[in-house]
Amino acid sequence: MPPMPLGRLRISTIVERAGPTRPTWLLPDAAPEAVERHRGWLAPRFLDEQGRFLQSIHTFVVQAPGLTALVDTCVGNDKDRGGRPPFHMLRTGFLDDLRTAGFPPESIDLVLCTHLHVDHVGWNTRLVAGRWVPTFPRARHLFARREWEHWSAERDEAARRVMADSVAPIVDAGLADLVEMDHRISDEIWLEPTPGHTPGHVSVRLRSGGAEAVITGDLMHHPVQIAEPQWGSHFDSDVEQARKTRRAFCERYADGPVAVLGTHFHHPTAGRIVRHGDTWRLETPGAA
Repeated sequence: MPPMPLGRLRISTIVERAGPTRPTWLLPDAAPEAVERHRGWLAPRFLDEQGRFLQSIHTFVVQAPGLTALVDTCVGNDKDRGGRPPFHMLRTGFLDDLRTAGFPPESIDLVLCTHLHVDHVGWNTRLVAGRWVPTFPRARHLFARREWEHWSAERDEAARRVMADSVAPIVDAGLADLVEMDHRISDEIWLEPTPGHTPGHVSVRLRSGGAEAVITGDLMHHPVQIAEPQWGSHFDSDVEQARKTRRAFCERYADGPVAVLGTHFHHPTAGRIVRHGDTWRLETPGAA
């Protein structure tokens, strides 16, 4: 999407990859007939003709006076993910696309990771001469302390691999700051606790010049979860907590002025939550 102005802030979206996903791969309750109930407002932006979710993996670049920040860093190249698609040994032009958009790695001041899953930390590092080195060498990297502690203690091999190649090198380089889940970067940018998908999951709140937005992270993966907040993900650490967080998020932002930027929402990634009966929908610019 074109850069989104928000008061003194400017938000750009750089896509690593985008396309269709089988709904039940992500959300076990998203059976075809259940998803079809929502076709009227999801298609064609978020649902294709075959009933597949349209999704995206992207980073948000938030520009403020004197600060350029990335929110989540996608999957990354050359990462061994146990041979399992869709994240294993990718080779994308993401970094070139970031440069073309005007954001070379050396220009990034801050990296905010909403959580430490594989598709949110990957470009923290890149492979150089057989070593994982920080991609953004000037940037401070913010990780919620609770999130870091949880995944540092995890014994699962896949999780340990992600930590070893995409998080630990940042800590070892002295570029990481472990912060509380409500950490405030400035008067215009702060973290909002949204646990459930992972124990230390956060969203990112933005407010400037009377305009407001929130970057979701993975408290929801697809707009259908706004209408069906009880639909959990296969990847939620605590499914019930995630459901409560999602419902509270929709209650908090429904029918208000806050733009919702979905971390995995297909273009357009931004919309507003509006009440519809007992739940909600995502209303996007230009939708019928």
